[in-house]
Amino acid sequence: MTRVRGGTGATTGPPIEKAQAPSHRGSPLRRIRADRVLLLIAVPGLVYFLVFHYGALFGNALAFMNYVPFLGIPGSEWVGLAHFERMLTDPEFWNAVRNTLTIAVLQLVFFFPAPLALALLLHSIVGDTVRKFVQSVVYLPHFLSWVIVLALFQQMLGGAGVVNGWLSDLGAGSISIIGNPDAYGPLVVAQLVWKECGWATIIFLAALSQVDEQQYEAAAIDGASWGRRLWHVTLPAIRPVIVLLLVLRLGEFLSIGFEQFFLQRQSVGPETGEVLETFVYVTAFAGGDFGYAAAVGLFKGVIGIVLIYTANKVAHRLGEQGVYKA
Repeated sequence: MTRVRGGTGATTGPPIEKAQAPSHRGSPLRRIRADRVLLLIAVPGLVYFLVFHYGALFGNALAFMNYVPFLGIPGSEWVGLAHFERMLTDPEFWNAVRNTLTIAVLQLVFFFPAPLALALLLHSIVGDTVRKFVQSVVYLPHFLSWVIVLALFQQMLGGAGVVNGWLSDLGAGSISIIGNPDAYGPLVVAQLVWKECGWATIIFLAALSQVDEQQYEAAAIDGASWGRRLWHVTLPAIRPVIVLLLVLRLGEFLSIGFEQFFLQRQSVGPETGEVLETFVYVTAFAGGDFGYAAAVGLFKGVIGIVLIYTANKVAHRLGEQGVYKA
């Protein structure tokens, strides 16, 4: 029994034990049994990465040999660093590097900020119905193949396209965009923005949904304008996501795509349309030089590793987490 002291309400008696939270510790076998459904779901993805990503790393051995498909790796001749020495004096390789760097810079400057700007615009829409409708519209181009996207651009900007038809009706003549080497860089970036900008907003919209609305209300009470709230509340709140995506994008700086450029390569010529992805494909499957193509691919991968490591270090210096903690 408990005893009450005076009017203080204090009680005495045996100590009451606090409820203990259930322990999740157990043997590894027990945990595997408990999570067996999740593990089975993860198996296809794990197999995919093991076979097509980690397993494919053994193919880098082709970069050091004159690979002959009929002889295989054991029967092909090892040539050491001969393919890398050839790259240093190959004008076609450096032309592909130059074109790749030009388009990669254009993509980084114009495409990377576009999804962020679109996400901020969608986030500012008040009505849920209007927002969902706009999101559905801007997501749709992502599911179209590059063949369809390029056909649409041909119908709009080609020599007999809609734009030139309007200009001809106005007596202003025609403009050459499709197949024009001078317009090729801006054209491919515009195609990428139209196709992928909406889909790339998903991560930014998810980050914006986590911003505390009370911060906006407090800033508005203090008299902050829309621009001030954007600069001092919104962008600092999603800065870790922006830095993370920027680091990942720099890691793929030289991987600007294949199908989009391969389909337009002949329209502007290899001098302008050849990038590293198409150069590797043409060298390997059209020229049969698999060893040299593997060396170019390995070069591109090493540069990507250096870029993502450097960008991650810079992110740490700026106080952000980056992709991983060293």
